[in-house]
Amino acid sequence: MMSAYDAIILGAGHNGLILQAYLGRAGLTTLSVDRLPVAGGGLTTVEDPRQPGFLHNTHAFFQRAITAMPWYADLELERHGVGYIEPELNVALLTRDHRALEWWTDIERTADSFAGFSKKDAETLRRWHRDFVPIVQNILIPEAKSPPLAPDERRRLLERTADGRRLLEVSECSPLEFVHREFEHPTIKAGLLFFNGLREVDLRLPGFGHHIAALLASPAKAQMSRGGTAALARALERAVRESGGDIRLMTEPRRILVEDGRAAGIETMDGDIIRARKFVVSSLNPHQTFLDLLDPALLPAAVRAQAEGFKYNLLAPLFALNLALVEPPQYVAARERPELARAFMVILGLDHVDQFDDIVRHHETGTIPPTVMWGACPTLFDPSQAPAGRHTAFMWEKLPYRLGGDAENWVGARGQHGRDMLALWTHYAPNLGHAVIDSFVRSPREVALSLPNMREADLLIGAFSHGQVGYNRPFPGAGHYRTAIQGLYLCGSSSHPGGNVTGLPGYNAAQVIMRDLGLAPDWLPEPIAARLAR
Repeated sequence: MMSAYDAIILGAGHNGLILQAYLGRAGLTTLSVDRLPVAGGGLTTVEDPRQPGFLHNTHAFFQRAITAMPWYADLELERHGVGYIEPELNVALLTRDHRALEWWTDIERTADSFAGFSKKDAETLRRWHRDFVPIVQNILIPEAKSPPLAPDERRRLLERTADGRRLLEVSECSPLEFVHREFEHPTIKAGLLFFNGLREVDLRLPGFGHHIAALLASPAKAQMSRGGTAALARALERAVRESGGDIRLMTEPRRILVEDGRAAGIETMDGDIIRARKFVVSSLNPHQTFLDLLDPALLPAAVRAQAEGFKYNLLAPLFALNLALVEPPQYVAARERPELARAFMVILGLDHVDQFDDIVRHHETGTIPPTVMWGACPTLFDPSQAPAGRHTAFMWEKLPYRLGGDAENWVGARGQHGRDMLALWTHYAPNLGHAVIDSFVRSPREVALSLPNMREADLLIGAFSHGQVGYNRPFPGAGHYRTAIQGLYLCGSSSHPGGNVTGLPGYNAAQVIMRDLGLAPDWLPEPIAARLAR
């Protein structure tokens, strides 16, 4: 490998790889470095060492509308070997009395399921879907796929149209306020809040009420990659290498080199100096980028204070239970509704909207709430992830990172909690009592240790509170993927539009860098201000 490149990217997760592939296609020489032995970050698929042939997706699995992302087509990822499955019964919430609330790729089938709980709520669903489809298509989707506008400019542009004004109006309330105002059935309220709210934002925060309406109108549904989540990582890796990019694994940066006020390269923990002729890009979190890797004397005190104050999600840490099975879970609810046997994402333990207050309280005190979990049986849709006739399945639960005030407490507690999750799962699918071949768990402590970018096990890598949204994500002055250090950019989930597997922080950073370089590749979209104005 060379010792000098046009661009160096810190972190070879999916955002960094997407950016690197775009840069290589523009003719730049690029290098990404990562401390892990494989590229892809949380896009991991591992073989059970005790049960050969059983593949488990240990972090990311549900990938929302990946095939609709612009980078998916631009980088020709299907040519590089990845393919996606989008099951029709996309989500099913099963109640303790074995009823089911269903989300289909077909909105009318979803409304029919809502009507089984409340005909009024089914009509409300249809109304919000109808009213918000143009807002999602013409405003929210383009905004997510663009560098963010300053709040005042965004408001000025949105106020010019009826749809923009509607979006601003709905956004003023919190998700909790929205569902309590618009829907009546407690299970429907709970399902809507969980599916889009609890997993991403604090449901009590004003400014996010539109998330629920957007969920109802969005064409984006949960997908899975054939062969496991790592298939996306391998396709991105091939795209990078085809563009001429280098990837150096098991390489950890010690510091970002800054010369004459400009990012000039990196020094690794092994003492290697690698030069960046044009710029350095970090996909790491703000604490790593600004506090761990930059000499304090090189960064304005105000910027260091902003990085130190960056907040992580209280409700984001994951606890995972993974199973190897002789047969898939057979849910009691499927006896009356056979389609549930092939539900993709399954939510268990959630019956009433009032459970959310209890969940938040337990996270705040570092204790374990009554279990609400969600997961899937990947082999129902992709048999290649287990030996012939066998299956894998998993459940995830949001649990406190600092159990009892200290993440180390998970060492002694994780085994019992995994057994408790399996006992609850067996209530819904009794055949699990005899179907389990092997199992293992992964606590928030293991997530933070294996993926240190996810500080405090925050899979979203930064709360959406404290103003850390849009133009001010991760903090004011760094929200446009540029930093206070000339030639140092950001491209990770700590930037707009945030975490989950979307690739949009990397895609948006590529737009900013291309424009800063004076380049206009054919994939470069129209600026969001022009689109909203039009």
